[in-house]
Amino acid sequence: MTSLLHRVKSKMAIFAHRKARGMLDGEYGSVFRGRSLDFDDLRAYVPGDEVRDIDWKATARHGSPLIRRYVAVRRQTVLLITDTGRNMAAEAAGGETKKDIAIMALGVIGYLAHRHGDVVGLVCGDAHKTTSLPAKSGEAHLERLLRHVHNNATMDSAASRLEDQLEHVARTVKGRFLLFVVADEMVATPSLSGLLRRLRAQHEILWLTVRDADLTAEAPWFSVHDSSPLMGHLARSPRVAAAYSQAVTDRDSGRTDMLRQAGITGGSVSGSPEVITELFALLERHRRAG
Repeated sequence: MTSLLHRVKSKMAIFAHRKARGMLDGEYGSVFRGRSLDFDDLRAYVPGDEVRDIDWKATARHGSPLIRRYVAVRRQTVLLITDTGRNMAAEAAGGETKKDIAIMALGVIGYLAHRHGDVVGLVCGDAHKTTSLPAKSGEAHLERLLRHVHNNATMDSAASRLEDQLEHVARTVKGRFLLFVVADEMVATPSLSGLLRRLRAQHEILWLTVRDADLTAEAPWFSVHDSSPLMGHLARSPRVAAAYSQAVTDRDSGRTDMLRQAGITGGSVSGSPEVITELFALLERHRRAG
């Protein structure tokens, strides 16, 4: 059986080859605001770095700008949160299943946490149950977390209800964690908005949305909720397509406003090839927001 973590690391190696090495690690390391830091080493300045982090003496000796890098004195806890209901077995905008994209995103953040000495846990589930796997270190543990998501997000799963998993975290998790949430295109509601504000008062939160498939495209679409057909020949109607497009825009706007009002940094992807680039941008936006 192919290791899910191996796939994640292979994609990260490609990213590291194309980009300045250490950029993704550096952005992850800046997530926990106010964490205790010790000097680690120097690296080349890249656009977007804080000017205050430039080591001017080393820069003068080297002849080009160098940035001071730091490591955390204390270990942090990263909690991966995702839906394993049957919504995540549906097709995403890029043609993959949503759970495959979620596993890539969870794997990248989990592996960055591992590299930084942090521990990683998982909360996932559906409308019938919530599963919490304790935070530990090590690649073998991270592989188990990813495998759990892979095995449980199927067409036979119960309906999705990520609010239940978020409520579980709000009730049971003590201390200050980094919550990394991967979800499909959830609809903003007053109850979800209030729950997110409660969580944000205690934790740092990053949110990644996996985009739904385009139902106006020609395909035999059906609902994973009840297997009923969707759109069909109506997808060819300009009026139906326009109304559907407006509904998607309104839903996206509502979710974006909900996350912004809660102080949560959010992003979205349509397929796994976009994951690492979007996570880098997400981490950078989170750092700048602080």
